[in-house]
Amino acid sequence: LCGFRNLEAFLLYMACNAVLAGSAAAICAYLAPAAAGSGIPEVKAYLNGVDAHSILAPSTLFVKIIGSILGVSAGFMLGKEGPMVHTGACIAAMLGQGGSRRYGLTWNWIRYFKNDLDRRDLITCGAAAGVTAAFRAPVGGVLFALEEATTWWRSALLWRTFSTTAVSAIVLRSLIEYCRSGNCGLFGKGGLIMFDVSSRVTTYTATDIAAVILLGILGGLLGALFNHFVDRILRRYGVINEKGAPYKILMTVFISLVTSCCSFGLSSLSPCVPCPPELAPGKCPTIGRNGNYKKFWCPAGHYNALASLFFNTNDDAIRNLFSGGTDSEFGVYTLLTFFIGVYTLGLITYGVAVPSGLFIPVILSGASFGRLVGKVFGSGLDTGLFAIVGAASFLGGTMRMTVSVCVILLELTNDLLLLPLIMLVLLVSKTVADCFNKGVYEQIVRMKGLPFLEVHADACMRSLVASDVLSGPVITFSSVERVGSVVNTLRRTGHNGFPVIEEEPFAPAPELCGLVLRSHLIVLLNGRTFTRAPVKTGAAEVFRKLNPFDFAKVGSSGKAMEVDELRLTEEEMDMYVDLHPITNRSPYTVVENMSLAKAAVLFRDLGLRHMCVVPRTPGRPPVLGILTRHDFMPEYIRGLFENVLRE
Repeated sequence: LCGFRNLEAFLLYMACNAVLAGSAAAICAYLAPAAAGSGIPEVKAYLNGVDAHSILAPSTLFVKIIGSILGVSAGFMLGKEGPMVHTGACIAAMLGQGGSRRYGLTWNWIRYFKNDLDRRDLITCGAAAGVTAAFRAPVGGVLFALEEATTWWRSALLWRTFSTTAVSAIVLRSLIEYCRSGNCGLFGKGGLIMFDVSSRVTTYTATDIAAVILLGILGGLLGALFNHFVDRILRRYGVINEKGAPYKILMTVFISLVTSCCSFGLSSLSPCVPCPPELAPGKCPTIGRNGNYKKFWCPAGHYNALASLFFNTNDDAIRNLFSGGTDSEFGVYTLLTFFIGVYTLGLITYGVAVPSGLFIPVILSGASFGRLVGKVFGSGLDTGLFAIVGAASFLGGTMRMTVSVCVILLELTNDLLLLPLIMLVLLVSKTVADCFNKGVYEQIVRMKGLPFLEVHADACMRSLVASDVLSGPVITFSSVERVGSVVNTLRRTGHNGFPVIEEEPFAPAPELCGLVLRSHLIVLLNGRTFTRAPVKTGAAEVFRKLNPFDFAKVGSSGKAMEVDELRLTEEEMDMYVDLHPITNRSPYTVVENMSLAKAAVLFRDLGLRHMCVVPRTPGRPPVLGILTRHDFMPEYIRGLFENVLRE
């Protein structure tokens, strides 16, 4: 009878998890595929200048929130921290674009922020607020935005992110205080300091420092190995996900079944441990939803150590590992089994069609491994402190963040005495891991094919000049162009920027007038400020019919007008349009023989989308071509010169 009840409980547990996982995958696959995964690589790429489709759309925000709740509830080995960064960025993007016309949420007073600079600043602040809400670490949120998220940092952005995280922390603290009555479930537990270990006295010797260095080396190796397997597994998952939404859902449900079998099966095989004698009977084994000592079919006065880690909330599982004075609670077998299980489940879970973060699997893996090292080596440090240092080593080895992770861990644990050890282990683990591969977010950005510009130009650019990577004859417009010529060019090409050439009778010789964007051309044509002869009309005539805000970039939830929607007549196609009012008269240009590496650094540092290449000598066309982000990608350059350039 007991075995039948255990089987019944296991099947019910597995079925509930599968239903929750399938629901999360369904809304993600059908409503917002961009909501899958962490979202941090996409936010990082957007702040680098890559505006991929639907990354920050309201539908992505909705699915991200609901999917995160369902995914965590389904028992997956994932966290909500990464998705919360993406959630904060989506909310900021909605504010930056004045709301959402598609869903009837618009605020005209915010339209003054509808430019690329302010929008990037708002999204950076949103990402910092997401870290603050996830880890209750306002200063860590600012440093995360500085170290990992944004590409262009300046002093004004520092105080903006700081003020945002301060407000976020105040609101969070107010909600926590309100929820202390118990009406909000587990939300109000823990206060702003989630894992307070400040009561312990931290003293360490040279032997302890050697053990910490060893832990940093091992954390760097295992972190680099984790990144390697994540890359390989995501590529396999990508092949399955390309087959369609049903395959995404089936794969997610299958991983849910594997996770349920692993957590339930491993806990069933774990031996029961007697409760610590100093604890009251009501506290061990735990009665209720949360606590350190799960009974899991053990007799009275005993608890199941593995179940206390697997069948707990993420916060309580981390708190169990970080807790001090508990050397006897988790044995070597328990820690080793939990480490292998979490490490493996974290690998196979990331990449399924649900919003999922990597922070929690990495922290749990590092904490269990650190505690295991502390027990095996028998150092003078408390095993709970080893768990904190182990979590830091794994975070440094996988994500390659140092300053922000250090401050986040200090804000989580409230133990400033651990600062030297955390700094040391982060430096060691990052240095070791950098010898093998890049950070996990950089690898995901590259795997998704997002054209991310690195800080330093690739080595393959040093022997090339700007004109070497120009492709095809450049497509230009005259400063006063025939409407039909503009429409036909927009229809047959997908380019987003076109050089404008000043020609006779407006200039004695052809010269570069500036650069015009595709979206601005469509808005101008829709305004129908045409003339029957090629003459200048001036900006005043254009802005009698059009508002400057009509040229603002359409947000993620909106749809920009296409050229086929203009419905121009044959008579209008034979008329002329003056491009001077919408032309950028001072585009960034480089000479054709400029080093491609220097051009790449200039392109990135200035946050450009287009860079015109001009001739070195007179008597030639005023512009030779346009460099875009694609032209600076090492893969593209090596494809052009595969017989010359080597890795």
